[in-house]
Amino acid sequence: MNVAKLVFLVAGIYGLIVLLPQYFLEGKIGVDSTPPITRPEFYYGFLGVTVPWQILFLILSSDPARYRPMMIPAVFEKIGFAGAVAVLFVQQRVSSLMLVPAGVDLLLGILFVAAYVKTPPRRDSVEKESKDSLHV
Repeated sequence: MNVAKLVFLVAGIYGLIVLLPQYFLEGKIGVDSTPPITRPEFYYGFLGVTVPWQILFLILSSDPARYRPMMIPAVFEKIGFAGAVAVLFVQQRVSSLMLVPAGVDLLLGILFVAAYVKTPPRRDSVEKESKDSLHV
């Protein structure tokens, strides 16, 4: 199994394990980390966007070369959360506990970059580009 397959497989499985239970934890989160969730549409909207990304990571793991272009937005998905938490932490707007999941996302984002670099473009797409440039 190559690096990209492993990275995206682990990321997808990890993400689903972490995110899916949150569909049933809205009330508990409000008790454990105050204040309670007052805008459930943002909470469930976040889950509704992030869970499909985990599925995309699993799809990417099945054929990294084929789906290589999708690795670019996958990097931004991971770095975006890590960056936001870092800024919010500096502003003292989130708990230091949030640095753990943000750190995991930062690490995965870095691994996604490595997977992108290590994964060559698909051979048939390179050949198609060469043929297209000859017909210009």
